[in-house]
Amino acid sequence: MNNYRSHYCSQLNSNNLGENITLSGWVDTIRDHGNLIFIDLRDNYGVTQCVIDGTHQSFEEFGKISNESVIKVMGQVVKRSNETINKNLNTGEIEVKIDNYILLSKSDTLPLPVNSDIEYGEEIRLKYRFLDLRRNKLHSNILLRNKIISDIRKKMNDRDFVEFQTPILTSSSPEGARDYLVPSRIHQGKFYALPQAPQQFKQLLMMAGFDKYFQIAPCFRDEDSRADRSPGEFYQLDFEMSFVTQEDVFDAIEPVLFEIFDENKKNKNIKVSTYPFKRIPYYESMEVYGTDKPDLRNPLTIDDYTKVFKGSNFKIFSNQIDKGSIVKGIIVKNTAEQPRSFFDKLNNWARDEGAAGLGYISFVENNFKGPIAKNLNESQLSSLKLEENDSIFFICDKLKEAQSFSGKVREKICSDLNLLNKNSFEFCWIVDFPMYEIDEKTNKIQFSHNPFSMPQGEMEALKNKDPLDIKAYQYDIVCNGVELSSGAIRNHKPDIMYKAFDIAGYSKEDLEEKFSGMLNALKFGAPPHGGSAPGIDRIVMLLADEPNIREVIAFPMNQQAMDLMMDAPASIDKERLEELGIKLIDKN
Repeated sequence: MNNYRSHYCSQLNSNNLGENITLSGWVDTIRDHGNLIFIDLRDNYGVTQCVIDGTHQSFEEFGKISNESVIKVMGQVVKRSNETINKNLNTGEIEVKIDNYILLSKSDTLPLPVNSDIEYGEEIRLKYRFLDLRRNKLHSNILLRNKIISDIRKKMNDRDFVEFQTPILTSSSPEGARDYLVPSRIHQGKFYALPQAPQQFKQLLMMAGFDKYFQIAPCFRDEDSRADRSPGEFYQLDFEMSFVTQEDVFDAIEPVLFEIFDENKKNKNIKVSTYPFKRIPYYESMEVYGTDKPDLRNPLTIDDYTKVFKGSNFKIFSNQIDKGSIVKGIIVKNTAEQPRSFFDKLNNWARDEGAAGLGYISFVENNFKGPIAKNLNESQLSSLKLEENDSIFFICDKLKEAQSFSGKVREKICSDLNLLNKNSFEFCWIVDFPMYEIDEKTNKIQFSHNPFSMPQGEMEALKNKDPLDIKAYQYDIVCNGVELSSGAIRNHKPDIMYKAFDIAGYSKEDLEEKFSGMLNALKFGAPPHGGSAPGIDRIVMLLADEPNIREVIAFPMNQQAMDLMMDAPASIDKERLEELGIKLIDKN
């Protein structure tokens, strides 16, 4: 192959017996058996066992090699004894008898072991990320990421999508998060913004006459970290299409996602939702699942029981209903005979979450049991439609709070009872998002989703409907409770854009200042268009079965948006700041 290796460490098998070969890699483990020293030599592709015996002139020197040192070995492929065959390795039937070796690079004592997947603290893992990446699981995750991106590119190209690269230095725009800003040296006092998404550029490409765009797009958002979101930057499969409806967009991306998940799933027995994926209106999702990111592997659903308790003798609920609250309930099968501790633990958990508690009624041996049951009459109890051994758990609060907490209860009970179907990837579309919402801090109308979306009903809806009743051609795709992307059919008419932004409090001048490029393009003939942008990091996280997105990114930041390995962000020399026309202010 070259001077350093004739084979990779994964290639050798019984077909190579007797061959003289050269391997290079890292010393994964070293085992001294007295007159024999064994090492597992590791490279990007796999592991090969190598052995040197006590008669070798460099035997003692070889035994001093430290773990993770880089060596080159030359020797002969020999068969392992039957009792030492390792069926877990591709190379497990053979070993290399070392004739000669060269120490290419010596390793100091490691700050963390790399030949195991034992969990270590985030700080040391990210500070020594180059070592962390040598660990088998993480190494495999990054290779999986490469395969998925490669597969996506091929599948999009096969469907006549054209790959573009859009600008990284651009202008600030209201995408819903804070921008990362880059000061201009030439234009002092002005700033570029790193793109939160290539939203305007991909729309402009459609207006430029291209029909199908895609990009493995880097996106930058100054927002807080969480398990399924990396702070600072992330990547998404950004795509856009001309002359399409919402269903056309779904038809284009569903086969791609299905194939990516079906071809790259760890367990071949895992089921992937067949397309077309389920469509769930936003308001239905909030009512039935308590979230707009429902995990459909969870069999529990939420129903409304406000009518049951309105005017009832259970005054804790009926008095709240009179003040505008609602009652949500979750029926859980085969739980009525659970010990009292099961219900008490749920009640205590609810209180820890800030709720008053978690009321319940059980139905066993044709009797209703629980502290609430005695406050309801026979008609009210029968309307619950409980079957033998059912329990129903109740949440009473204002609409948003009741929906949100019932969603948490649904997840909690599912987890406690191990009801989740872990052998499936369940996709769905959340559709018909509201165009606008009320900002709870300012009490003003604002966009609830992408501001460039087409309102359902177009100009007529904007003129004649209550803004809070207007739905948009906006949609999210969700898999196993993880939002993979948002998307929309775009507004391609300037008069509708002016009106839509006016409702959200933007003047015509504001719009022309912030989105002049977009508006100009719309005025010269824009096709109906739409798209979406599934998150690459989240796709890989799901397929790698990792709970944290950090495990599928080569060099992530920590939760405080810091790169511990490269020491970023870092202070800048005073001279450089002066060159940029920037003066730092001590906020303390």
